[in-house]
Amino acid sequence: MSDDTQIGYDVIGDVHGHADKLEGLLRKMDYKFIDGTWQHPERKAIFVGDLIDRGPRQIDSVMIAKRMVEAGHAYIVMGNHEFNAIAYATPHPKKRHDFLRTHRGKTGGKNRKQHKKFLRAVGKNSDRHKEFIAWFKTIPLWLDLGGLRIIHACWNLGAIDRLERKLGPNNTVTDELMVTMSTKGHQDYRDLEILIKGPEIEMPKGLSYEDKDGIERRKARYAWWNDKAKNMEEAAVISPDFKFKKNRSKSELSEYTIEEGDRRPYTDAVPLFFGHYWCTDDDEIISDHAMCVDYSAGKGGPLKAYRWDGKTPLRLDGLVSFP
Repeated sequence: MSDDTQIGYDVIGDVHGHADKLEGLLRKMDYKFIDGTWQHPERKAIFVGDLIDRGPRQIDSVMIAKRMVEAGHAYIVMGNHEFNAIAYATPHPKKRHDFLRTHRGKTGGKNRKQHKKFLRAVGKNSDRHKEFIAWFKTIPLWLDLGGLRIIHACWNLGAIDRLERKLGPNNTVTDELMVTMSTKGHQDYRDLEILIKGPEIEMPKGLSYEDKDGIERRKARYAWWNDKAKNMEEAAVISPDFKFKKNRSKSELSEYTIEEGDRRPYTDAVPLFFGHYWCTDDDEIISDHAMCVDYSAGKGGPLKAYRWDGKTPLRLDGLVSFP
């Protein structure tokens, strides 16, 4: 996909149902609410996905982005929460009375907990719910605008090349891909996980932690953008508020080396923006050509956007924050 390189772009982080923060950020960037949608005379917004779940204004968050995209004032890429919403609403072709994202058992309980604010807001199986799911299916998995790239979690050429041949128009999911992408062990599942959740590394035996939702994790997100990570402590993205089990700590990971061949940072000259990683001002994720714009709006942090002006290296003072 190509676009007018003279247009400025504002790449907006994960909203997670916080429409108040989104409206405040748009105002701060001089967007105006005209004819039912937010717009700017010289710029377009780009959403990195994860509009839903967690926050108090689920419907408004989706409708703001949807109207902007449909009116030509914004682009968007799919986050893992939009994909999960589609899978949660899609009947499983081989499991009677279940769905691609299961509603059954312990895993089903975890899925419902994660998704409950969205379902409560839209009404499960309501016309509004169906409308949103249909729109989520039109959201591309990534954008390549020529001068910059956008993806929710990780730009991985292998995964992109394998999926690109199978995707629908504008790099969108198909009904067939929804099945294979929801099937653990399938290559499509593994490729999608990398693109919208990011690669992971296995924790050493016996070491685990509880994430922000109280779920025990034995894998950690891998800092694929960090070409200087020499050990697992540096390469594992683990929030400071996550609790390690049995009086263990992240510092133990320093004993485990990351092999040179396993470090595959983004080194292209084309600037890349992504979300997903729950940054704070104490742990910004940035290199000369790659930057995370998710600053934890979904758990009390600000909503931020990078005001892309066509220049590299990328810089932290390009970020705008609300509040």
